[in-house]
Amino acid sequence: MGINGIRKTLQAGATVFAFSALLLFLLPSLFLDLLGMDSGDQLQWSMRMIGITVFALAGNMWQNSKQTDESRVVTVARVMCFSAALLGVLTLLVPVTLTWFGYLYAAIGFGFSLSYLVNLIKVSSSQTS
Repeated sequence: MGINGIRKTLQAGATVFAFSALLLFLLPSLFLDLLGMDSGDQLQWSMRMIGITVFALAGNMWQNSKQTDESRVVTVARVMCFSAALLGVLTLLVPVTLTWFGYLYAAIGFGFSLSYLVNLIKVSSSQTS
């Protein structure tokens, strides 16, 4: 798939992030509960702030998937490949006992990272052929 795969991954990731952002902003205590974390006022406020940031990221991912300059799409995919992998790692390092949601959230991050990586390799190999 290559560049089209990157574009689709960006769009799918934007959709997942938009949903996560809404959950973080509207129901931060539920999100924290699903991760097995305490749900105090300060942490809920932090989750709402993160939700706004993640929503902005989702919008940027969607818009970048529509770039006509393929080199820009590839650059975004490189950043997102690294970021998605780190999201997975940090989720596994949450300072509480991992819940089913924690494992699922980490797997989603690793899945997106893998999708970016596979499609980046395809783009790279098609450019050298």
